[in-house]
Amino acid sequence: MRESFLHFSQPTITRTEIAEVVKTMKSGWLTTGAQSRRFEEEFAAYIGVRHAVAVSSCTAALFLSLIAEGVQPGDEVITTPFTFVSTANVIHHLGAVPVFADIDEETWNIDPEAVARAVTRKTRAVIPVHYSGQPCDMAALTDLARRRKLRIIEDAAHAFGATYDGKRRVGSLGNLTCFSFFPTKNITTAEGGLITLNDGRKARRLVKLRLHGMSKDGWKRYAKEGAWYYEVHEAGYKFNLPDLCAAVGVAQLARIGEINSKRRKLAEHYIKRLAEIPGIRTVTLRPGATSSWHIFPVWVDKAVFGMDRNRLIEELKKRNIGTSVHFIPAHLQPFYRNTYGTKKGDFPRAEKAFEGIVSLPLFPGMSIRDADDVVAALRDLASK
Repeated sequence: MRESFLHFSQPTITRTEIAEVVKTMKSGWLTTGAQSRRFEEEFAAYIGVRHAVAVSSCTAALFLSLIAEGVQPGDEVITTPFTFVSTANVIHHLGAVPVFADIDEETWNIDPEAVARAVTRKTRAVIPVHYSGQPCDMAALTDLARRRKLRIIEDAAHAFGATYDGKRRVGSLGNLTCFSFFPTKNITTAEGGLITLNDGRKARRLVKLRLHGMSKDGWKRYAKEGAWYYEVHEAGYKFNLPDLCAAVGVAQLARIGEINSKRRKLAEHYIKRLAEIPGIRTVTLRPGATSSWHIFPVWVDKAVFGMDRNRLIEELKKRNIGTSVHFIPAHLQPFYRNTYGTKKGDFPRAEKAFEGIVSLPLFPGMSIRDADDVVAALRDLASK
């Protein structure tokens, strides 16, 4: 029994982040400005793309990306059911139709063959989700998109720092890629998101859309070099990222190598130690790809392990170990059942994954001893 509670995840904040925030507060400018621009430029350079557009959340990033790719009411957009509902919600909010395609059983990522079966004449785009930080089969998806004239908008909320073929980073693979900086993510801005792309015309449109469709950056109106006059050519949104948040991101981005290295070491330790426990399966890693290890999901075979996932979560909590579940499949949520007629049995692989999956604690502030406490608790419970 641990003496203190081991959280499922915690952000890692250092004096560097605090100093950047204080500097921003002392500058007299808190909303979107120089820090946001710096964050965008450094992020784009890290990923290896021409443009990065910072916004208020990954949900906002996905929503704006669909608009930028011309998705219209009545269009179909294919995504995985094994994701947080925001991925599907943004499709619905545009008046388009979310179409789900099942996952594969090894990586828990969307199955390109299932995507191919789901394509119709109304399909406009595909949103693959890089589950847990491991890239999807982008070669197969990109080939399908090319043949069927589809756009790919990557949901990389889990995958900052992941690589696909040993060198290309996630964020440089699809037409647009969306990132999340929620506090549990590999880097945080408290709340925030970002879109990466190489298309300059679309990047300029996204910059306008994120702030009411204004023809000039809003913050420049109040700067010495700014001007009061602006025009609105389309109805945009209030999706900009404030400098106060971007300041945290600037400091975190500089530490991403250290942050992801710690995550990788913890994940490798888990994989080695958990292999000794019957009934616990870790994710299968795609050859040539590297995961960012945003989360560490395991699948519990209750027939072998001796108890189901729900009871395991409660038993671990009694032992001062926090967990989470990623995810309740979107098609099982009441809204999607009632609105789109989805039902249990539609996507059996996603449902099977959900029934046994649990995410174990994994964050840079953890120690190997913390991970060993989790393994010891699992070993003890497996023998009950």
